[in-house]
Amino acid sequence: MKHLTVRQRLCALLTGALLLGAALTPSVSASAQAPAPTAWTGTWGTAPTTIPKTDTTTFHDQTIRQIVHTSIAGTALRIRLSNEFGKQPLRIGEVHVARRASDTDEPTIDPATDRELTFSGKSSVTVPAGAPALSDPVTLRVPARSDIVVSLHLPESTPGSTVNSFAAQRSYIAAGNVTGETKIEPQSVTERWYFLTGVSVRAASTGSTATGSTATGPSGTGDASAAVALGDSITADTTLGTNHRWTDYLARRLQGPGGPRHPVGVLNKGISGNRLLHDPNPPAGHPAEAYAAYFGESGLKRFDRDVAAQPGVRHVLVLLGVNDLGHPGAIAPLSEKVTGQDLIDGHRQLIARAHERGLRIYGATITPFKNDTLGFYTPGNAAARQTFNHWLRTSGEYDGVIDFDAALRDPADPERLLAAYDSGDHLHTNDAGREAMARAVPLRLFK
Repeated sequence: MKHLTVRQRLCALLTGALLLGAALTPSVSASAQAPAPTAWTGTWGTAPTTIPKTDTTTFHDQTIRQIVHTSIAGTALRIRLSNEFGKQPLRIGEVHVARRASDTDEPTIDPATDRELTFSGKSSVTVPAGAPALSDPVTLRVPARSDIVVSLHLPESTPGSTVNSFAAQRSYIAAGNVTGETKIEPQSVTERWYFLTGVSVRAASTGSTATGSTATGPSGTGDASAAVALGDSITADTTLGTNHRWTDYLARRLQGPGGPRHPVGVLNKGISGNRLLHDPNPPAGHPAEAYAAYFGESGLKRFDRDVAAQPGVRHVLVLLGVNDLGHPGAIAPLSEKVTGQDLIDGHRQLIARAHERGLRIYGATITPFKNDTLGFYTPGNAAARQTFNHWLRTSGEYDGVIDFDAALRDPADPERLLAAYDSGDHLHTNDAGREAMARAVPLRLFK
């Protein structure tokens, strides 16, 4: 009789156990298996900030009706709320979303498109301090480049602690819970977005009005993706209520001739006053203590939340650095003065972190600001800008270069903005300048 080794006996026992387990385990039908995940793609986004101590805005049993402008179309949507700068739980009593009524700039919805949103199946949600909340999906045809109305009811005393204070878009505050009303009677109007930081869609094909076939996004079987613009006021700026940010113009170009065949959502994560390397830090007693908190955390600090965590993100566009040059000695300590090399090192960190996540990242040259009315311009700051821009153009470290400097400068004086693109402060662009910025973005980056 042949004797089995210890190893052979163990293998035989293990094989028998596996066979027995397979025999006893009931078969799982295809319908009972977990459904394949549905990928979502951002169509709109903004970047939240905290508030200064002087901001005592509080809501109580009020509805905030907020207007946002989509980039790509979809057949369903969900929203992201944020209590990330709150010090107490955020109680949301009810949330409705709808398309804005056509041919109006009032906070009036198309009632046929009104949808109540839920969170884990419930109509109300309590968001812990420091956390976001993602709504359940809801079916709704979302046209590209259209206005969506999001109405939040705040039943309890609620500090307005998580905000984008430079929305350049009117939001409306009304008494009570009027989230589902077609028209509302505002008690007040603000140019801020509160608690709302994102809208994502189940994307429809490029050029569709969301009635055609869908694409499930870069992490699924489809090809929709999002491009996130990380920047400061030059990225955030638009004439009030017009959606003329350079990213809005870019969204239009991406859906026109020469654009990619797949949908690309454009998310604007610009914050006025934002810096790459430092958080707001006004000197004690400086008037900026009343507003600097709205400038947001540094680009390096907020990258994971505002860029890497965005649904469907595949592309990152970075325009940061002018406030790093201009703020020290004005509304930040001189000890935070930076050099061109400091900016280069900071941008290298953004590149490394984007590549770690498989993202393609494109750097934009810092635009001219000679004779600006904010006091940013000095020969030293001009030299630092040139040092950084030279590195950006020649190093090949970014996956692509967007030369906003070349697109906007005055050929007769390259340290100045071209007058036709100047908002009047010699730092920020007007509508024509923002459209020129969008034209300067190579569409081949998104192919």
